[in-house]
Amino acid sequence: MKVLVIGNEERYKKYIPNKDILEEAEIVYFPIGTNDEEIIDMGHDAEILLVDAIAPVSQNLIKSLPNLRLIHSEGVGYNAIDIQTAKELGIYVCNNKGVNAGAVAEQTILLMLGLLRKVVPGDRNVREGNQIQTKEKAMIEGITELADCKVGLIGFGDIAKATATRLHPFECTLYYYSRTRLTKEVEDQYHITYLELEELAQTCDIISIHVPVTDETTEMINSNFLKKMKKTAFLVNTARGEIVDNIALREAIIDGEIYGAGFDTVYPEPTTRDNPIVDLPLEVADKVIFSPHIGGITSSTFYRAHSNIWSNVEAVMNDQRPNYVVNGVLKIKKN
Repeated sequence: MKVLVIGNEERYKKYIPNKDILEEAEIVYFPIGTNDEEIIDMGHDAEILLVDAIAPVSQNLIKSLPNLRLIHSEGVGYNAIDIQTAKELGIYVCNNKGVNAGAVAEQTILLMLGLLRKVVPGDRNVREGNQIQTKEKAMIEGITELADCKVGLIGFGDIAKATATRLHPFECTLYYYSRTRLTKEVEDQYHITYLELEELAQTCDIISIHVPVTDETTEMINSNFLKKMKKTAFLVNTARGEIVDNIALREAIIDGEIYGAGFDTVYPEPTTRDNPIVDLPLEVADKVIFSPHIGGITSSTFYRAHSNIWSNVEAVMNDQRPNYVVNGVLKIKKN
């Protein structure tokens, strides 16, 4: 059984589980960015393709691996994989649904608290010897507790549910929007209230994004949405950078249409210094804080993810259906 890996070889080897199926695996590693021709040349007879969540898997690559049975994202994201071509050829595409939900929820709340408490400028001011001046200024300007905030979640999948679970003890008021409203029982379980998207924007002090990247959600946080938010509100994005219109967000921060924003994900990635929401004027730069897309990459997340990946490899090689199939394939087509 030949297994191709497009991703960081050191990471894949670190988190590889102790499973019998690995004894049958000939693993060939390729860094992200390797061209299709090189992968095809070295792995034309591969049955399994494991890929970093941001690694592109093209129609050409899929069609050029005639024995391919499974394409598996290392993470939750799979938008860089041509899932339609895989479906047409009867190849499973799987992700690790929910594997990083708790980890990303922690990062989401970290950004919320960091914005409310102005952690980044506060740290800098203490290092520069301005501790007491910063404290006195904060007492005059006021500090908002998370308990005093109305928090709105856009989308209510695994990560949003984990975020809601962790936010409830902070005693903030929780709202959500999703295309499909939850049952009353589920809303009660998560202590959360449904609002239409426009009302959510107008109501909440913090809005947190938890939807996947689709044609519908790309740049859904645009100028029109941002203008509906409170001028005192914060936006938090731990989902995908593509969901936010960077230029619109930049203008909203500069013009004071919203108070600030926290990002774990910025489009495009790698994030560069000249990105419109990174390269902000000095007078508003502290209104935005960043983390380097680390929300879902805890050690526990990777151990769970790689255990699931290889369990799915084993299932496919035993002619069983794997879990978390994202392209609707019910059964592999026989060559």
